[in-house]
Amino acid sequence: MANLTRPQSPDQLFGELYRAVQLGQVFTDSKTFVDCVPKMVPAHLIALYESEKQKPGFDLSAFVHEHFVLPPKPGSDYVSDTSIPTAEHINRLWDWLARSADPQVEGSSRIPLPHPYIVPGGRFREIFYWDTYYTMLGLQEAGRMDLIRSMLDNFAYLIDLFGYVPNGNRTYFLSRSQPPYFALMVQLLAETDGPDVLSNYLPQLQREYDFWMQGRNALTDDRPIVRRVVQVPDQGILNRHWDDTPTIRPEAYRVEAELADEAQKLGIDLEALHTHVRAACESGWDFSSRWFSDGKTMTSIHAADIVPVDLNCALYFLEITLRDAYRQTSLIIDAEKMEQAAAARKEQIQTFFWNEHTRFFHDYDAVAGRLTPAITLAGVAPLFFKLASPEQASHIHNRLKTDFLKEGGWVTTLVNTGQQWDWPNGWAPLQWIVYKGLLNYGFTETAREGRDRWLALNDKVFKASGKMMEKYNVVDAALTTGGGKYPNQDGFGWTNGVYLRMVNDSENGLERV
Repeated sequence: MANLTRPQSPDQLFGELYRAVQLGQVFTDSKTFVDCVPKMVPAHLIALYESEKQKPGFDLSAFVHEHFVLPPKPGSDYVSDTSIPTAEHINRLWDWLARSADPQVEGSSRIPLPHPYIVPGGRFREIFYWDTYYTMLGLQEAGRMDLIRSMLDNFAYLIDLFGYVPNGNRTYFLSRSQPPYFALMVQLLAETDGPDVLSNYLPQLQREYDFWMQGRNALTDDRPIVRRVVQVPDQGILNRHWDDTPTIRPEAYRVEAELADEAQKLGIDLEALHTHVRAACESGWDFSSRWFSDGKTMTSIHAADIVPVDLNCALYFLEITLRDAYRQTSLIIDAEKMEQAAAARKEQIQTFFWNEHTRFFHDYDAVAGRLTPAITLAGVAPLFFKLASPEQASHIHNRLKTDFLKEGGWVTTLVNTGQQWDWPNGWAPLQWIVYKGLLNYGFTETAREGRDRWLALNDKVFKASGKMMEKYNVVDAALTTGGGKYPNQDGFGWTNGVYLRMVNDSENGLERV
């Protein structure tokens, strides 16, 4: 990891003022205040707050509105034209979702990036790591390779700066990453710019790998889990999600304070709770029955105990990308090491994630030493990364058609908990993983069927609302959006990207594998 002191997040910078604002419900959304920018040096502002709050009639909301610049309200300055095709709307939207290189602003939670980038939209006014790959799919279709290059360079910059790609470019995201998609982005750019792209980004690819494998030399039989590495039986090494800050997330303070109160009454250790919550956030699946020991309730979350199948498939892809990059640079010994690491992980994916009874890929509970019971779209990742056998792919295809294909596309899980990464919601990145995974194994008709249902739902919602959504209810055609932990967001980067890629496939009668 880079030798760098982490910038302080808003809860650290503003202390008691931060807690007063979040608990005092100055804003309806806990993320709003952490995205505010102070109008003076934080230390001076805290001193002013300590003085002013002693005075009779002190109004906390007025104080905050006077001394902070508030972020713009989501979607307040864009008017959609629903008379145009959805694809045309998306292509008009790119410039609205684009941000220029960031200036350095003292006290801001934004980590400045040196190159232009696309934000998802809605309340998400910064980059998010794994979102960006799916956004890039659409930028590639739109011919916006300039933005793909600049966003990839931003991620390389973050890896150089911190030793990894944070969840997003905010100080309150610095304790965790997200699914390691940098290699997928590099390979995407290589499709246009040629294979030399791999060697150009070799230093950053290796540093990201080192981040995910940090602690592997400390693994023992008595200490089988260290940071993001897990020693599984027979000395194999797989990976989990992790966050080393076992506290309430600043951007979700109020709701997680309530969760902590509930957990405390049940005798649950709060540091463990916060670690599991943050680990789930690193996965991108925040939140889902996938992470719950009882399959139902948030207080049973144990995400840091779980070795996820999709994470390990992505790390396999990183290993083979590193292998190819080392071969390009004639570093044969390093290439052979990555070849061996990838081969070992491929074997372990088969050993530890395949369930012969359900004929599906599951996650692995490293603490319990067994597969988790959850059957989710994460189990399609081995098809996306071409790690399943043809027989396994056939079983998964049958299960997908029987249980997961709904009127609006592929449903995320088969359990309705009210969490946003569960039934009845569908998400663009998972639609893409299933679509491409099925194409990889020749299930073209089913891939087309899921694609066309998803595109029709996107079109329907756009015509009704003028918006592209973060997620959708794929089960109930009468509803235009999905539910979850916060209001559905419009914009929306990864939905736009997947839509453009899929609709171009559909219109050209082409399914690219």
